[in-house]
Amino acid sequence: MKLIEDLNFYHEKSPKVLSLGMFDGVHLGHISIINQLKDKAKKNNLETSLLTFWPHPRKIFNPNDDLKLLNNLEEKLFLLKQAGIDSLFLQKFDEHFRNLTGEEFIREILIKKLNVKHIIIGHDHVFGKNKSGNFELLQKLSSELDFTVEQLQAIKNEDDFNISSTKIRNCLGNGNIVGANKMLGYSYTLSGKIIDGKKLGRTIGYPTANLEIDELKLLPKKGAYIVEVFVKDQFYKGMMSIGTNPTVNGDKLTAEVYILDFNQDIYGEVITVKFRYFLHEEIKFESLEKLIERLDEDKILTENFNFS
Repeated sequence: MKLIEDLNFYHEKSPKVLSLGMFDGVHLGHISIINQLKDKAKKNNLETSLLTFWPHPRKIFNPNDDLKLLNNLEEKLFLLKQAGIDSLFLQKFDEHFRNLTGEEFIREILIKKLNVKHIIIGHDHVFGKNKSGNFELLQKLSSELDFTVEQLQAIKNEDDFNISSTKIRNCLGNGNIVGANKMLGYSYTLSGKIIDGKKLGRTIGYPTANLEIDELKLLPKKGAYIVEVFVKDQFYKGMMSIGTNPTVNGDKLTAEVYILDFNQDIYGEVITVKFRYFLHEEIKFESLEKLIERLDEDKILTENFNFS
C-alpha cells in the first residue's frame, strides 16, 4: 500500500476508483466498500484508493470534543494495509480542506489532483464545507467531469443491524464486546506500553501489567473482561480491568491486565490486548478478601473460555 500524506507532492495520474471517509474501526461496513473498490478496479484496470483524514474533523471543528476513536493512527493504517488497498491518501484536515465546498473538493481534489474515474460512497456520507458534498452532487457533476459514482446501502450484520463506527462505540461503552466484535469483524484491540502502577496486584496473588493509555483511544466500559494478550508475539489468556480500583479508593482511570501462566518482567514492553468477553462491571468490594474471591471466579471463567 502506498501512503501519501501530502497531496501537494503527489503528481501521479493513474486512473483510480476511490472512496472517502474516516474509516474509524475499519469495520465490516468499510471492508464491504473496499471489496467493491477491488472488484471495480479489477474490471476496469483502475487503482484502488481511499482518501481519509487525520485528525478527525470533529476535533478541528470543536477542539473540546471528547470524541474517542476505535483506532489510533497506527492501528488504522495497519488495518487498511491488511485490507489490500493500492493507495491511501492521508490528508491533514487543515483550514484549506475545512473550507473547500463539496464542489471544489470534487473538482480540485478528486478529479484534477487524483484523476478519479469511479467513486464509491457510503449510504450517508457527506463532505465539504457545511456538508455541501453528497451523492446527489457527485451524480450532478459526473457527466461533466467524466467519472461515475455509486452509493452503497448500509451494511447489516447477521442480526439485521446496520453497522457503523458510532454503533460500535456505543456497544463498547455498554460493555457489549460480542456485539462490537461482530460489527468490527475482529476483536477490539488495545495496545500500549507497560508502565509502573501501584503494584497492589502482586500482594494479592494477581500481579497486573498497567497499560499506558492513548488519550484518543476509546476504552470500553469500566469493568472486567476476558482478553487475549500478545506479548512478544506470544499468546496468553488474560483478565483485563478498566476502572479506578474503587476497593482501594483509587481515583485514576487505569487499564490493567493479569496474564495467566506468565511471570516475565515486561516493564517498558508494548503489548496488545484483544477484548473477547465482558465479565462484570467495576465493583467496590467490602474487603480485599472479597476481591480475591471474585478474581478467583473470573480466572476460572477465563481458563475455560473458548478462544477459538
